Amino acid sequence: MSGSSFGNLFRITTWGESHGMGVGVVIDGCPAGLSLCEDDVQAYLNRRKPGQTRFSTPRKEDDAVVIQSGIFEGHTTGAPISMAVYNKNQRSADYSEIASYYRPGHADYTFDQKYGFRDYRGGGRSSARETVGRVAAGAVAARFLETLGIRLLTYVKSIGPVTADAARFDAAQISQNPFCMPDAAAAKKAEAYLSECMRAHNSSGGIVECIISGVPAGVGEPVFDKLDAQLAKAVFSIGAVKGFEIGDGFEAARAVGLEYNDAFYYDENNTLRKKTNHAGGILGGISDGSAIVLRAAFKPTPSIHAPQETVNKNGENITVQIKGRHDPVIVPRAAVVVESMAALTLADLLLAGMGARMEDVRKRYRPE
Repeated sequence: MSGSSFGNLFRITTWGESHGMGVGVVIDGCPAGLSLCEDDVQAYLNRRKPGQTRFSTPRKEDDAVVIQSGIFEGHTTGAPISMAVYNKNQRSADYSEIASYYRPGHADYTFDQKYGFRDYRGGGRSSARETVGRVAAGAVAARFLETLGIRLLTYVKSIGPVTADAARFDAAQISQNPFCMPDAAAAKKAEAYLSECMRAHNSSGGIVECIISGVPAGVGEPVFDKLDAQLAKAVFSIGAVKGFEIGDGFEAARAVGLEYNDAFYYDENNTLRKKTNHAGGILGGISDGSAIVLRAAFKPTPSIHAPQETVNKNGENITVQIKGRHDPVIVPRAAVVVESMAALTLADLLLAGMGARMEDVRKRYRPE
């Protein structure tokens, strides 16, 4: 199975299955000398940990990370960083009957068609639990970016029909409600909406928004490795993502040039800035120095207890009610996954950009 690696210079490979011994990641290319410990990574993993509210899967996992290599005396050594999280609360028997049919909205059918075999215990590599490795690696990338003054703020913009009101935006609220929404009133409406979905044995989708500040102008490549293209690839690689936007996104299609184009000006410090940010911080595939704004649309969780029509391997049309422990909405736990993939993309492109100018190469290898 190919496709488990991401990045070029800051490169990660995730491994493991939902109901195997564990999941994890190997990071290759992290510079030596970065201050890092397990607590830094654990803080990120705790944001996606299951079983924390009644609106997430009741599967209980500590998601305790073990850094197995690449760290010495609290700093990265430049060697590959291997991290593992061991599964402790698998209930594979809940999934035994799934072997005989294809779950609607899942990758069961496509895995069978590609490999002629699938791990039906929770979805194997297509399970949301694969994202543990991404988040562990994302914590390292975010730590790297933080040393450069780059910060990421990620939250749930909407759940179903409930959208956070920009006029009530409060970053402190993100960690104070179970939906990671920056609007307390919207969070209450989301709770009511999801409670209704759960009573109907149904699920909901939503939108995650990420704002990245402190990115200098000049990050990204102008052709195939555009910053926005790489971010799109990174975010679309997350299971259940069905839409992606930068800046105004699809709203740009309804705008005219005079209102969409971001005018430039010099501020009182003679620093070049933009009066607006419809482009979301990226022009021509390269960062322009303003905040990068991206959004990811997640589909509703496909595993629901309500009756659904499907087929079994005997060629029969059947109706199923999926058992097991599942999230009625995944976007609150997915926010940190989006943040992690954005951080990994930026870390990789920042390192790639170090050789763009001869003057930078000379400073490194022929300092005056």
